Amino acid sequence: MDDAAVTPAANPDAYLLISATLAVPLDEIVLTAIRAQGAGGQNVNKVSSAIHLRFDIAASSLPDEIKARLMGMKDQRITRGGEVVIKAQTARTQEANKAEALARLRALILLATHVPTTRRATRPTRAAQRKRLESKTRHGLLKASRAKVTR
Repeated sequence: MDDAAVTPAANPDAYLLISATLAVPLDEIVLTAIRAQGAGGQNVNKVSSAIHLRFDIAASSLPDEIKARLMGMKDQRITRGGEVVIKAQTARTQEANKAEALARLRALILLATHVPTTRRATRPTRAAQRKRLESKTRHGLLKASRAKVTR
């Protein structure tokens, strides 16, 4: 992994810290202030407090394996073009919505950093096989006992 592209430089405020070893430069994230939906009276009609976050996965400085896992995720926030779109509008202030949008992006990228463990094929134990066969025999005997008695 290239440490120059991942670790925050002299200005840590210019990066979104994902983990101890991974950070995304804030200039790769496009934040747009928009008007929030829903009820709210006069304030919601005149103040752009909601935040629309866009993050281009392919153009980012993330490591290739994390990019691939992000693109392969079945998440409705990831477009076919490989862009993460997050809309935050729960808070009344723009700053709180911005923090929430960045936290949600961080959580999404953090999900992609976990390498899924591959399942190792195992065979059933001899005891488990014996137990299964005994259960089948018992069930068969029970069904046979329900049959009509012939003379």
